[in-house]
Amino acid sequence: MGLRERKKQRTRDALIDAALDLFLSQGYEATTIDQIAAEVEVSPRTFFRYFASKEDVALSLTADEQEMFLAELVARPWSESPFTALSQSMRAMLSILREIDGAEAGRILKAQRLVHTTPSLLAGAMRLIRENERRLVAEVARRMGTAPDDLQSQLVVSVFVSIGLLCMNGPTEDLNGLARRYEDLLTLAERSLRPGWDLPVRPGQAEAEPASAAS
Repeated sequence: MGLRERKKQRTRDALIDAALDLFLSQGYEATTIDQIAAEVEVSPRTFFRYFASKEDVALSLTADEQEMFLAELVARPWSESPFTALSQSMRAMLSILREIDGAEAGRILKAQRLVHTTPSLLAGAMRLIRENERRLVAEVARRMGTAPDDLQSQLVVSVFVSIGLLCMNGPTEDLNGLARRYEDLLTLAERSLRPGWDLPVRPGQAEAEPASAAS
């Protein structure tokens, strides 16, 4: 990034840090945008250049992660089956997560703690997950050459998203522990699913399978 972009990123990070600290110390509902801006010594108008609302800044890391994940998925080789592409995209994200430390790691853990202790933000996070799920379905359908309303594309993404939700239910004491739990769940899913389960069934394929199995 150039100097201008780095300065903007520093301001954005400072606003996120100030917001998370205030939300955790005095409560999400009790914190105002004016207070967040004052902590960073900028105007509320500057705040709105980066975020649309308190919820937007509180869930900004979740939104950022979803954008990164979608970009990873789009870049995966077309030779990979849909679930494999999703899993490998997540493993790329986990490798980044394992390398994060210091202020950035603390920022992520604070954001997760805030979301899990604030019902309105948990609902907002679920809304983001569902919105992102639709985008993932569209990408998987594109890779499979089907329409986004194709049931198989929806099923593949639903299975994958369920793994993420299950991971979120566990404790998050450190990022390495979170990455290990996610990797364990991915490995369990891959061991439990029959290879090729996520590939589209071609005309005549279903009829041919029993005959091949009998042979």
